[in-house]
Amino acid sequence: MPAPENPSPLQQITQPFVDAARAPRPLWGNNLQYLMEGFIYFGIINYLVIYCVENIGTNELQAGWVVTVLAGGITFTQFLMGGLVDRWGVRRGLMIALGLLVIGRALLASSGTLGLSTEGTWSPAFMTLMAGIGVILLGYGLYEPASYSIVRRVTTPKTSAMGFAMLYALMNLGGWLPSFLSPARHAIGIGGLFWVFTGLTAVTLVLVAVILDRRTMDEAIAAAKVERGEDPDAPPEIEASGPGGLRQWLREHPMADPRFSFFIFVLIPVQTLFAHNYLTMPLYVKRVYDDSWIGANFEVIVNLNPLLIFLLVPVVAALTHKKDVYRMMVVGTAIMAAPTFLLAFGPSIPMLLGYIFIMTLGEAIWQPRFLQ
Repeated sequence: MPAPENPSPLQQITQPFVDAARAPRPLWGNNLQYLMEGFIYFGIINYLVIYCVENIGTNELQAGWVVTVLAGGITFTQFLMGGLVDRWGVRRGLMIALGLLVIGRALLASSGTLGLSTEGTWSPAFMTLMAGIGVILLGYGLYEPASYSIVRRVTTPKTSAMGFAMLYALMNLGGWLPSFLSPARHAIGIGGLFWVFTGLTAVTLVLVAVILDRRTMDEAIAAAKVERGEDPDAPPEIEASGPGGLRQWLREHPMADPRFSFFIFVLIPVQTLFAHNYLTMPLYVKRVYDDSWIGANFEVIVNLNPLLIFLLVPVVAALTHKKDVYRMMVVGTAIMAAPTFLLAFGPSIPMLLGYIFIMTLGEAIWQPRFLQ
C-alpha cells in the first residue's frame, strides 16, 4: 500500500522505523556485529590510558600518546585502505578486518598480562603493545569502510538515512554496555578484560561468516539495486588501476578534492570532543570523585554518552531525515561544542551531567548525517 502523499506528523516519525524494520538480513547482521564491536572498542579505549600506566609502566603523557595513535590512526588507515574493500568485496573485507582485530587485540592483552618487562622507554611490554595497536589499525582500515559499504549497498534512498542512523546508534548501545564492567574490572583487572574483548572479537568474526554468507549478501544487494532502478546484474563499479602508480592514486584519492578535504578538516575541532571523552574523562571522573560511588564505578558516567546516543539518534533521524545534511551538521556541531566550558566551573555532578546531555544531543544531530 503506497504511503499517503501528505502523511501526518506521526507517520513521518514512524515510517522510517517501519522501513528499517523491513530491512534485509545483511543489514541486521551488520548491525549485530557493529553492536558487538561498539562494546569492544569503547571498552578498550576507555581503559587504555589506565592500562598503559598500570600494566605497561608508561607515564600519563605517554599513555595519552598511545591512545592518540590508536584513535587518530583509525581515521588515517581508512583513507589509505578503504578502496581495498571495493576491490575485494565487502564480505571478504569485513572478515579480513575482524581477523586482524583478533590478532591485534591478542597482542594488546598479552603486552600487560604475560609478565613482559616494563623497564625502559622501549620495553618489551611497550613494543608488544604498539605492535598490537599497529595490527588493530590495519584491521580498522578495512573494518569501517566495509561496515558502511554494506549499509550503502543494501539500502535504498528511502531507508538509507535510517540505516546509517541505526548503525551508529547500535554501535553506541554497545559502547554503553561497558558501564556494567566495574565488577569484572575489580575481579580480573583491565588485562583480563582485554582478553575477554579479544575472545568476543573472535565470536564476532564467526557470526559474520555465518549470517553474512555470500548468497544472502548477493540477493540483498541485487534486491536493493532493483528498488533503486539499477541493473541487478551489473557488477560493482571498480576503477581499474592504471600505470600511474602513487601519483595517480594521490590524484584520484577523495582527499584530492579541495571541497571534500575542507569538509573533513573543518570538523577536527569538534571531533576533539570525542578524544576528550575517552582520553581524559575516565581519569578525571576516577580521581575527582575518588571517594564516592561514581569514582569507584566511573564506567557508568564515562559511558553515559553512548546510551543517550542510542536513544536519541533514531528519533532525531526520523524527525530530520528530509532536512538538508549540511544544515543539520552545522546545527549539530554548534550544539555539541557549546557545553564544553561547563566543566571549567569545577567538580559538580549537575555540570558534568549537563555537559554530557547537551553534547550528546548535538552529536545525535550531526554525526549520523556525516556518515550518510
